[in-house]
Amino acid sequence: MQYFDHNATYPLSAAARGAWLDAAERFPANPSSPHRWGARSDQALTEARERVATWLGCPAHSVVWTSGATEANNAWVAHLARKTRGAVLISGLEHPSVRIPAAQWLADRCENLPVSREGVVSPDQVGERLRRGDVGAVVLMAANNETGVIQPWQQVLELCREAGVPFACDASQWVGKLPASGLGSCDFVSACAHKFGGPVGVGFLKVPESFQPLLWGGPQEEGRRAGTENVAGILAMVAALEERQRLFQADLDALTSRHSIRDRWMEQLEAAIPGAEVLGRGVPRLWNTVSVLMPPAADCRRRWVVRLDRLGFAVSTGSACSSGKEVPSPVLASMGYPAQASDRMVRVSAGWETTPEAWDDLLKAFLQVATEFGLR
Repeated sequence: MQYFDHNATYPLSAAARGAWLDAAERFPANPSSPHRWGARSDQALTEARERVATWLGCPAHSVVWTSGATEANNAWVAHLARKTRGAVLISGLEHPSVRIPAAQWLADRCENLPVSREGVVSPDQVGERLRRGDVGAVVLMAANNETGVIQPWQQVLELCREAGVPFACDASQWVGKLPASGLGSCDFVSACAHKFGGPVGVGFLKVPESFQPLLWGGPQEEGRRAGTENVAGILAMVAALEERQRLFQADLDALTSRHSIRDRWMEQLEAAIPGAEVLGRGVPRLWNTVSVLMPPAADCRRRWVVRLDRLGFAVSTGSACSSGKEVPSPVLASMGYPAQASDRMVRVSAGWETTPEAWDDLLKAFLQVATEFGLR
């Protein structure tokens, strides 16, 4: 099976696996225990925290370990609900772990940020809204999980700084694919290990001094997140992230090369299959992601993802239609696409290890399915 669904979960890297096994043996104790074994576990967490903080560019004490980005996002949304007043600007591009808690805890305080047809929030529109006042916070992801479109989070962060408004950024799809430097300047940053080769069930959250925790019940994480820390998982996550960071530092051309491979693939796909439309074309996107609206097929039960799976390729789709109902993607809806488009969306997301030959094989599979559907 050729795996092209890294945006959903990145397979566990060898570095992460080795770090987990090593940590499970060397640091079996609870980091809160008063004995020497507990102190060793606590020290390992301290060193890991310092490494993550260095990559983000923030103080180490502002990094909190979590069970993943869903918990982290819920935590900062709950904090904003308790600690801020005024409108919270948020777009339909955000992951459900942001949008749904925001609807629950912020209710009518949520104010929609417009999105372009390419799937980008406009800094000018954010700035204009901030100048009108009564904004309690701004929420904007770093890169979209469905389309791979990169958001102008740096510009929006600067606008929030000028206005004295907190800025929260879900960086789950950014971290491990692009350098983490600068993210630490955001008030809140969330990420999870399984998006870049670490284990499932662990992540981190960068928080401000005023952070009020979501989970209560123990003094862990300096009172900012109750619950015994997953030492082995955290060290495995840091090992995976360190491996990615080394790629950025050692070979900046690696990103350019992968962008070229992605662009060549999507150009060949559009040329070979009439009516195929790449989402977010013409704007910056993650090097590993291509999302395409495929031409309509006769029966949605014959989804592209199912046919490609039978040919040995794991990809993702915008929405399931096995029930016979069209479930629109909030991301596509924000970009102005009709509900019917969701079922035709196919997302391809590669990994650092994905070869040009694998991309070529995937293209051949797409063309075979297109032929089966009578589209070429």
